Amino acid sequence: MNSTPASTPAPRFDLIGLVVSDMAASLAFYRRLGLEFAAGSESAPHVEAALPGGLRVAFDTEETVRSFHEGWRPPTGGGRIGLAFHCGTPEGVEVAYEELTAAGHKSELAPFDAPWGQRYAVVLDPDGNGVDLFAPLGAAQ
Repeated sequence: MNSTPASTPAPRFDLIGLVVSDMAASLAFYRRLGLEFAAGSESAPHVEAALPGGLRVAFDTEETVRSFHEGWRPPTGGGRIGLAFHCGTPEGVEVAYEELTAAGHKSELAPFDAPWGQRYAVVLDPDGNGVDLFAPLGAAQ
């Protein structure tokens, strides 16, 4: 159901936004997963990266959000957002998982063969968001 007047374009999904406690730590984590950020972005209050298909992902510091939303406080607990990275092959899941955990990021689920036909793992980003690493198993590739 679209109630947008004919002269007004319909809203288009464009950006995924994350609020981060430590911009440098977050960018380092997501760079390990292939996202590209401009050099020197670690000290910026707002950073964006292009995603496949024309979407963007943006990172804002907690201070940035409080600058326009005075009473804002970070939510407590995890599991409020899920990001997933296709690692190409089951071995790619292992490599990404090992690289992230070796860099000190916390494992939530070690790699395993999931009943839905994927090699699957979950690592937490610096703010505790679960980041899924996956690839199809066997012939499902």
